[in-house]
Amino acid sequence: MQNTLIKPFAEGRTAEIYEWHDDAILKLYHVWCPSDWVEYESKVVHAMTNAGIPTPAAGEIVEVNGRRGILFERVKGISMLQDMNARPWNVLKHAHTLAELQVRINQLSLPGLSRSRDGLAYAIRQAPHIDDRTREKALDLLSKLPDGDRVCHGDFHPGNVMLTDKGPVVIDWMTVSTGNPMADFARSNMILMVGPKGAGKQLSMMGRLVIELLRKMYVRYYLQLMPDTTKERNKWLTVISAARLTEQIEPERDALLQMVQQGLEM
Repeated sequence: MQNTLIKPFAEGRTAEIYEWHDDAILKLYHVWCPSDWVEYESKVVHAMTNAGIPTPAAGEIVEVNGRRGILFERVKGISMLQDMNARPWNVLKHAHTLAELQVRINQLSLPGLSRSRDGLAYAIRQAPHIDDRTREKALDLLSKLPDGDRVCHGDFHPGNVMLTDKGPVVIDWMTVSTGNPMADFARSNMILMVGPKGAGKQLSMMGRLVIELLRKMYVRYYLQLMPDTTKERNKWLTVISAARLTEQIEPERDALLQMVQQGLEM
C-alpha cells in the first residue's frame, strides 16, 4: 500500500487531497483534527450512497505519516464553481441543480448524527467580535427556532458540487448534522452572500455578478421545492451568520456582523 505522498492537489481548512491511484484519492485530515471526524465522515458518506445521493464512494480509512484519512472514489470533473467561472451562461442551470440536490439531502432522515442546533450554539458561544448582549440575543433566537430531524450538509455550495460525465456529485460531508432544513438553506445562502468578499481580488466583478445571480435563483428554486412555511428563514440566517464568525474569515467579518445586527433588530 502507498505510504508516501508527494504534493496535495487541493487543500481545505481540515484536510488535504492527494492522488492515491488511478481509481482513488486520499482525503488526509490535518493532524489537529480529532480522530473521530474520520469515522464520522466515512459513516455519513456510506449512508448517503445507500440513500441514492450522488457522491464519491468512501473506501477504507488509512493512516499516512501519523495522519488519518479516507480513500474516496476518484471522480473526473470540475466543481460547479469552476464551471461558472469558465461558462457563466450556465448559471441558471447550476442554480436549479444546486437547489434540487440540496432538497434531496434535506428530505432525508439519518439517525446517529450530531445535532445542528448544538453545533450552532457552540459556535455562537465561541464567536469573536460580538459583545455578550449580542451573543445572548443570538442564542435566545436560536433556542426559539424550530428543530428538525432532517439531514443538513452544513457546507453546501458550488465548490462542493462536482460536475462529472455521470452528472453532479456532492462532496465534503464532514459537517453533516441533523436539524431543520431551513438552517442548511440559510447556511448556503449566507456563503453565497459573503463568500465573494472572502475571495478578494481573486474574483472579478463579473464573477461577483454571476454568483449573486446564482444566489437569487438558487433561493427561488429551493423555496419552490421546500417552502418556508414558518417564515423563519431570515431568523436562521441571523444565527447562521453569528456562528460563521467562529471561522474567522477576516474579509467576511463586517458583512457578517451587519447581518447579525440587522437580524436581531427585526
